[in-house]
Parts: sequence; C-alpha cells; structure tokens
Amino acid sequence: MLGAGWTQVVALAAAYAVAVLATPAGISGAVLLLPFQVSVLGTPSPAVTPTNLLYNVVATPGALYRYWRQGQTGGGLALVLIAGTLPGVIAGSVIRVELLPASRDFDLVIVAVLVPLGTWLALTRQPRTVDADHQARRLIPVPVLAALAVVVGCAGGIYGIGGGSILAPILIGSGRKPSEVAPAALASTFVTSVAGVITFVILSVHQHGSVAPDWPTGIALGVGGLAGAYTGARFQSLMPDVVIRRLVGVLVIAIGARYLWSGLS
Repeated sequence: MLGAGWTQVVALAAAYAVAVLATPAGISGAVLLLPFQVSVLGTPSPAVTPTNLLYNVVATPGALYRYWRQGQTGGGLALVLIAGTLPGVIAGSVIRVELLPASRDFDLVIVAVLVPLGTWLALTRQPRTVDADHQARRLIPVPVLAALAVVVGCAGGIYGIGGGSILAPILIGSGRKPSEVAPAALASTFVTSVAGVITFVILSVHQHGSVAPDWPTGIALGVGGLAGAYTGARFQSLMPDVVIRRLVGVLVIAIGARYLWSGLS
C-alpha cells in the first residue's frame, strides 16, 4: 500500500506507460492495470473492477480523438462491437458483485481471461496482404461477431476491461487490419465502460463494502492513460504491429501466471 498522495502519482505514471504500449494494438491497457491496482495500489475488491472501467472512460477518448484525426473511425465494425458488448458488460458487472466478490474466485477469473488472451497476442502472426475477396472469406460473419461480443462484454464487465481488449486480437487474427480494429475496439471499450461504471454505482447503493469505483485512483489512472493513449495512437504507424502484440501478450501471460499461483494457493 502506497502512502497518501503517492497512490495517484504512481497510478498516473503507470497508466501512461501501459497506454503507450497497448493502444496501437487496440487495447486500452486496463487488462494490465487491474492486477497492478490490486498488488501495488491496494484497490479493494470488488471496487477494483469499476475503478478499472473508470480508467477506460477517462483514458480512451485520447486515442479515439487521435484516430479520428487520422481518418480512422472503425465504421460499421464499431457499431457491431458496441451492440454486443454493451448488454454483456452490464450482465458481467452484476455477476461480479453478486457471484464473484471473493478475492480467490476473482483470481481464477483473471487467469481464465488473461492466459488465453495473452497466448493469442503472443502467437498471432502479422496479417499478410491478401486480395479483398480472399480476406472477406476469412472475416468473422457479423451475427457470429455480435454473439461473440456479448460473451466478451460479459467477461469484460467481470474483469473491468470493457471487452474491446479481448476482441481486438481476435479480429486482427481473423484478417482485419489493425488500423480498422484499433479504433473500433476502443470505441466499444469506451461505451461499455461508461455503462459498467454506471451499473456499479447503482449496485453500490444496495451493497455493503467496496463496490463503487475508487474515484481518485480511477481518475488518476485515466489521466495518465489519456495522455498515453493519444501518444500510442499517434505512433501506431511507426511501430511494428507484430512486436506490439507479442510484447503485450508476454506481459499478460506473466500476470495471468501470477494470479494462477495466487488463486491455487
């Protein structure tokens, strides 16, 4: 546990560094910041989940604004992801409070989300250039993608990452360009995170303990992430995509392994 005042300073610096690294891959950075909150900042459970969602709410507009200036909006893909993840994240928020308040149970949920995600990121190859017809045959059909977004949104609501961070590597691996996936995934993360924070605030009225977001920590994380996300989006075209994905993947797997050990012991 850090001393008074230092929690917000450390949170801001860490969020900036994580967002610079993760944003070019379409990941807000929340997937890495949740265990950091628990282990370093001492954010209590289950308040750590809405605090992580609050980070997304404050941080992702920086990247979205930069992508918009670069002519990257995500288009119809963003709408499909939002339509699926929005109801999913609300359901996941309720599950987090009602069914998974215990720390040990949450450790195992973290493992279930992080290890597959990290493995996918670490092993996914850089998409090859293919003709438009061949690429279209590889893309996930819209109805399947919408259903997947609901499931991912639920997991994101439980974990506090909004869902876009899980969908981004899946979409890139299916053949979509990172320049299209990143703004769409982050737009989904922003909208669903807003819904998640509101849901947790409502649930906190009828619950005992730490259910509402830790507002000072979440805002400090968000401000650092806002600057970092803008920077990461600006330099996306200059950073090799495959290197970004694999580096984030290795970090996510390492964090998942740590929580597997914690959960089992």
